[in-house]
Amino acid sequence: MRKKFFIYGFLLFLIVAAIYYYTERGFLLVIILPILLIVGIYNAIQKKHAILRNFPVLGYFRYLFEMIAPEIQQYFIERSTDGKPFSRNQRSLVYQRAKNIDSNSPFGTQLNLNHDSYEGIRHSIFPAKVNEELPRVLVGGKDCKQPYSASLFNVSAMSFGSLSENAVRAINIGAKKGNFYQNTGEGGLTEYHLAGGGDITWQIGTGYFGCRDAEGNFSPEKFSEKANLPNVKMIEIKLSQGAKPGHGGVLPAAKNTEQIAKIRGVVPHTMILSPPGHHAFSDAKGLIHFIKQLRDLSNGKPIGFKLCIGNTAEFEAICQEMIAEDIYPDFITVDGAEGGTGAAPLEFADGVGMPFEPALIFVNKTLVRLGIREKMRIIGSGKIISGYSILHAVALGADMCNSARGFMFSLGCIQALRCHNNECPTGVATQNKMLMKGLVVTDKSDRVYHFHKNTLHSANELLAAAGKNSFADVDINIFMRGDEFANLSDMYFPDNLKNVTQFS
Repeated sequence: MRKKFFIYGFLLFLIVAAIYYYTERGFLLVIILPILLIVGIYNAIQKKHAILRNFPVLGYFRYLFEMIAPEIQQYFIERSTDGKPFSRNQRSLVYQRAKNIDSNSPFGTQLNLNHDSYEGIRHSIFPAKVNEELPRVLVGGKDCKQPYSASLFNVSAMSFGSLSENAVRAINIGAKKGNFYQNTGEGGLTEYHLAGGGDITWQIGTGYFGCRDAEGNFSPEKFSEKANLPNVKMIEIKLSQGAKPGHGGVLPAAKNTEQIAKIRGVVPHTMILSPPGHHAFSDAKGLIHFIKQLRDLSNGKPIGFKLCIGNTAEFEAICQEMIAEDIYPDFITVDGAEGGTGAAPLEFADGVGMPFEPALIFVNKTLVRLGIREKMRIIGSGKIISGYSILHAVALGADMCNSARGFMFSLGCIQALRCHNNECPTGVATQNKMLMKGLVVTDKSDRVYHFHKNTLHSANELLAAAGKNSFADVDINIFMRGDEFANLSDMYFPDNLKNVTQFS
C-alpha cells in the first residue's frame, strides 16, 4: 500500500503541476499534495503506529472514526431502546422532566414485555389518591442529636474535580430550591457546594480530602471545622463504590488543576489516586468506632457509610460489631456494581462487586434477620433516574434513593463518554474553562429542581396506582415478573386447548 501511495501520489502531483503550469488552475492542489507526500514519508518511516506505516495518509481516518465512535453510535445507529448504560428513552425522560415539559410517550411501549425477566407494578383496580406533597424521610438513630429530614430522592456522590464548578453550583442551587441534599463525593467540601445554600452530605473518602493532615491521614480538627457548618446535614464514610470497589478513587492529571489541588491538599497536575482502603481503621470494630468519633466531632449529626457489597461475610461482621459495641450508623448507602464514575479500570467496572438489586436485598434482609433494621436507614444508589426506579428500590428495602447520572442528565449530559479525559462537550464533567462556559448555572439549576420535583411526583403517581398511601407500605409484593405470566399461561392454556379438541 505504501508503494502505491507514493507512486500514485507522485504521478498525481506531476499531473496537477502540469495543469497549473499551462492553465494556472489548481494552485491549492499544488500546495496540498506535497504536504500529503511529506506526511506519508514521515509515517512510512516512523515505528510507533503500524496502521500509519502501511496506510500513510488514509490511516488517519481510523483514528478519526475511533474518536467519534460514541457520537456515530448515538446519533446514527442507536435506537430509542438502545444505549448503554442508559437508553435514549431513559435519557429523554430526564431531559423532558428537567425542562418541565410533557414527558408522556405516544402509541404504546417499545419494549418486548413477553419474556420471563419482564418486571412491572401490580397495580390496583382501586387506586389511592395521589399525594401532591413530596415524600421525606427522617434520618437519625438513638445517638444522633441532630436528625435530618431528607428528601426521598437526592444527589449521589460526585466530586468537584470530576464535575465542573458550574455543575456543582447548579446542583446545589437546585437542591436548595427543591429541599434535597447534594453529596459532595470524596473530592472534599468546597465553596461551590456551599455557595447555593443547599443541604450537603459530606463524603469522607480514603484520601480524607478536606480533613487530612500533611501526611494524608485523617485530621479530627479539620473535620470538626467543616462538619459543624450549618449546610452539612450528614456525613458519609466511603468504604467502596460500585463502579470500582476495592480500587479507590481516580482524578486524571488533566483535571487536577491548581484550584482542585489546593482544595484537596495535593500536588497539582498529577493523577490523584485515593487509597483502596482507609488509614483511620482496618477492620469492622475500627469502622464502628470511627463512626462514633465522627458523630462526636460533628456534635451528633447523622453518620453513615457507603459500600458496594462483595464478601457478604464482611458486612455481616460489621453488623455483629454494631450489636457488640451498641454503636450504629444512622444510614447505610448501598451501591451496585453497575454504578457510574468518572474513570475506572474496565476490569473493575465490568467484573467486581455485586449488582444493586441483590446487594440491596441482602443488606435489608441481613439487618432484619439480626433485629437491627429499625436502627438505621438504607439509601439505595444504583441507576435510579425515574419514579419507577425509586419505587423499585423502596420495594427492595431502601428508605431513600440517590442518583448521580440522573442529575448529570438534568444538567445537559449527553452520555458522550468523555468524563475521564476532560473533554465533556456539555461542561458537566470537565475542568476546561471554555467547555464549562457552556453550562449556564441559572438555567441548569432550574432543570435540576424540575427533574427532582417531577421524578418524585411520578413516584407518587405510581404509588397511588399500586393502591398505596405511603412509601412505608411498599414491599416487593407490589411487583410482578414475567415468569408469573408464563406460569399463569401454563395453568390455563393446555386445558383450553383440550376443550377445543373435544368439541371440534
